[in-house]
Amino acid sequence: MSDYKKIVVGTDGSKSSMLAVERAAGIAAAFNATLIIGCAYYETSEDASKTLRQDSVTVLGDDPAYKNLESASAAAQEKGATNIETVVKPGTPVEALMSIVNEAQADLLVVGNRGINTLTGRLLGSVPADVARQSQCDVMIVHTVN
Repeated sequence: MSDYKKIVVGTDGSKSSMLAVERAAGIAAAFNATLIIGCAYYETSEDASKTLRQDSVTVLGDDPAYKNLESASAAAQEKGATNIETVVKPGTPVEALMSIVNEAQADLLVVGNRGINTLTGRLLGSVPADVARQSQCDVMIVHTVN
């Protein structure tokens, strides 16, 4: 296994996403890697309603997104991550995560498993399944929900 230098994790403020942040932070601490925590948001409620997938928490506006990142950054520090960056991106969670991964040239993307085993997830796709298919880097899907 190669060393991870840049690790991306997404948060929407949910308990599930915070568990993924904590796992990513532990890995970042172990590899002395940069941890990049991202949060997607919808600019309008109309934008949010256009998505077919309703398996993720909807973050409306960048103010809640920045608050989510503050909480996630504090949790990551508690798990030993020292080099933490935060990024807010408009769009769907998948679009935002893929943009962050590609811009950062990340080595690892960490996501929770929420939605992957739901009926909607099986029919329409889920954030973890979609990013795993699209990502050019390693993807770790953390078991965060049953």
